This record gives sequence, C-alpha cells and structure tokens, in this order.
Amino acid sequence: MTDILRRGRLGASDEEVAEFLSSFASDEHIFEADIDVGRAHVVMLAEQGIVSDEYAGEILDALDKVKEAGFNALDDSHEDVHPAIEAAVVERVGEDVGGRLHTARSRNDEVATCIRVALREELLGAMRDTLALRSALVERADGTDDWLVSGYTHLQRAQPTTVGHHLLSYEAALERDFSRLVNAYNRVNECPLGSAAFAGTSFDVNRERVASLLGFDAPTRNSMDGVASRDFAVESVAAALNVSVTLSRLCEDLVLWSSHEFGIVEFDDAYASTSSIMPQKKNPDTAELARGKTATVQGALNSIVTNLKGLPSAYNRDLQEVTGHVWDAFEAARSSARVLAGVIETAELDRDAAEDTVNDGFVGATELADTLVRETGIAFRTAHHIVATIAREADGEPTLNDVRDAFQDVTNEELELDDETVKSALDPRGCVESHDSYGAPGDDGIVEEARDALERDMDTLNRLEEDLELSEERLAEAVEETKT
Repeated sequence: MTDILRRGRLGASDEEVAEFLSSFASDEHIFEADIDVGRAHVVMLAEQGIVSDEYAGEILDALDKVKEAGFNALDDSHEDVHPAIEAAVVERVGEDVGGRLHTARSRNDEVATCIRVALREELLGAMRDTLALRSALVERADGTDDWLVSGYTHLQRAQPTTVGHHLLSYEAALERDFSRLVNAYNRVNECPLGSAAFAGTSFDVNRERVASLLGFDAPTRNSMDGVASRDFAVESVAAALNVSVTLSRLCEDLVLWSSHEFGIVEFDDAYASTSSIMPQKKNPDTAELARGKTATVQGALNSIVTNLKGLPSAYNRDLQEVTGHVWDAFEAARSSARVLAGVIETAELDRDAAEDTVNDGFVGATELADTLVRETGIAFRTAHHIVATIAREADGEPTLNDVRDAFQDVTNEELELDDETVKSALDPRGCVESHDSYGAPGDDGIVEEARDALERDMDTLNRLEEDLELSEERLAEAVEETKT
C-alpha cells in the first residue's frame, strides 16, 4: 500500500471519471431524436403560453442549426448529448432565450422519450429487414416447391418434403417474429415527455399535444413509470432475439446444406470466403457470422434485464448502461437479416443433390405405416412394428416382398394390397403428394398463403410508417407556425 501511495493519487483521474460518466460515444443514435423532441416541446411551451412565441421561434431556429451542423459539431465534454444540444442552442441565442428550452422538462423524461423515438425507427427497420428476407424465401420457395428433399429429425433422415416447404418453414417463423416486433412497437409508442424528473411539473403543459407531434399514440399514464421503466427495451430486444434465433436456425441448415456431404446449396462468392491455407474451400462465412451474432443479441438482453432487476423507483444512472445494449442488439439482428436475404436470393440450389437425400434411408417408412393402417385396418402401433421390422431386416431400400414378409411375420396374415399401393407409399414423390393436409408439402396453396401473409405484413409496416410521416409533417407545420 505504501508503494502505491508514493506513486500518487489513488483511483481514477478527473478525465477518467468524466469519461466513465459519459454516454456521449453512443448518443449519436439519439441525436436527431433529441432535436425533434426539443422542437415538439418548444412548440407546446409556446402554445401553452409558457414561453413567448418570439423566444420559441429563436430556439427553434437554433435547433435547426444544431441539427444541420450535426452530431460531430457538438461539444463532447458534456456528459451526454442532451446538455450538449442545449449548450449549442444557448451558444447561438444566449442563455436568456436558449435557457428556456429546458423549461418544464427533465433530462429524465427527455432521454426516455428520445430512446423511444429512436427505438421506433429500429423496430420499423427490423420489420423491413425481416420482410425482405421473407420475400426472398417466398420467391425461392416458389420455384422449388416440387424439389424433393429429406426432412431431418435429430439430424437423421426422417420423411420426404420439398425444398420450398423447408424454406417456407422459416418464412412462417419470421411471420411470428414480425408480429412480435409490431407488438413491441405498440408499447414503445407512448410518450414520457412531461413526466419531468418523475413527479410531473407545475407548469401547464399539454402532454397529449407533444405526444401527437412526435407520433406517439398517447402519453405514458404514470409520470414515475414514464421515466423509470425500460420494459419497452426488454420487450424490443427480446423481439429482436426471436428474429435472431430464427435466423440462426436457418443459418445452421444453410451451413449443413452447403457442405460437401449435402451439396444442396452453393453460396454466391459475395457471401462466402476461401481458406487462407486450403484453396479448395468455399466457406459459408456470412451464415456462420449471422449465427454467431445471435449471441450478441442474447447477451444484450441478459445485460439489460440484469441491470434492471434490482433498481429502486424513479430514475437511476444505471439506466444509462441499458441503452447501448439496445442499439447493439438491433445492429446485430438487422444486419444478419439483410445479409441472409442476399444469401437466399443469390445462392445456387442443386435439385439433384436435394433429391439424392430421399433415395435411401427409408424416408417413406411413416407413409408405409399409414398406408397399412388405412388399407388393412390394423392399429397404427402394429403398423409401426411391421415397418420397424422392415427397417431392421431389409437390405437397403425395402422391396414389396420385404413388406409382405414383415406383415405376415407380425400379423400371421397375408398382406392383401396391390403392388401400386405399396409402391406409392414407398415412393418419396408419391409420399409428398399424398401429404396434402393444410400446411404440408403436398398442399398446393402453401406458397400463395405465404405470399398473402407477406403482403398483409407489408401493409402493416406501410401504415406504421405513414403514421410517423404524418406526425413529422404535423411537427414541421407546427414549428413553422410558431416561428411566424
């Protein structure tokens, strides 16, 4: 300890403490959001007579100039972007005018609102990126819905399906992921501004007006909850994680299908790489990285929840640590979705390699058992036993005689089925075509159903984006009216 003391002051330097407190490095994400939040707040202050129209106009002009100068023009000696913007306004119009910008608000409700404004854009972007991948999957499925391929359980050949059906299984999962993003958006879309530090304000503010100008559905109902809660961040990142998990599973299939052992998929050169030492290699690096980035999203969610679980009421500085994880999660999830859309769109698919997977492995076993149940009236468990016997004893793919012998061994009766019925059950294509229940590979409507779902969700996204565009127009009009 004595040696440490001799070397000088214990602990961090003033500069290190300032850097420790600062969120400036990640605040670029909310720079434009803060400008818009400030504009809406000033318009409301003027409309309520809290700040004169003259002062409000000067502040709004200054905010326009700060936005035009950009984030990098701000003084980064401030703890975060919010006082930096206020200081830039004061520098342009003086403290007597610019100092009125922060009337009737706190940094607590300001930052909570800015995060929600910026997070809405991330959620809408994630919806767009997810739709792009779904569109690519539907287009590729449309041309491969009659290409046979084996489905796998436990990575063992199981039953025949089609490449298109397989691709659409991920489109269906992404449809649910899209719905989760929309649900998260709806809960993000409430406005905390006007909550002030946590106990509201004695100024005669109009929270509904600010919420409307910023495109929110409504103000948050409780002022303390408005500044303290970050459950909207948890839900949003959880929705991004669901997307990422779906993508990771898709990536695993793509990596397997691109291997020499499968040979079903070849990545376009733009989405693959070669080995630094083995020149024959073509590695599916983009799929592997997208699979790996799922851990980034999961880690972000774990960090956010761990941060929040022990916080007392109202605002605590710990919340500053939450925000960066939100942006990291959406960057990882969204970039993965965009890259995989390109992978799916450009990859070469090998029909022969896909259909080779149904040519052995007795993938028609289940359909043979079902056929025996339908045609002979035996119990399914008995049919299962018969087919299991065939699988154990047949040399390679079973023959008609193998089926008859096993049936007689188990039931002590002769199998009275014509050859065509048995052949159809054993034939992978006949098996797929007979599996025509809703949503199955033999259902002729699966591609059209997926396309309809895609169009419905595109309409939903368009509506949400149009609502925000209308609010931006309202805010711009209100700003101009206040200035004049």
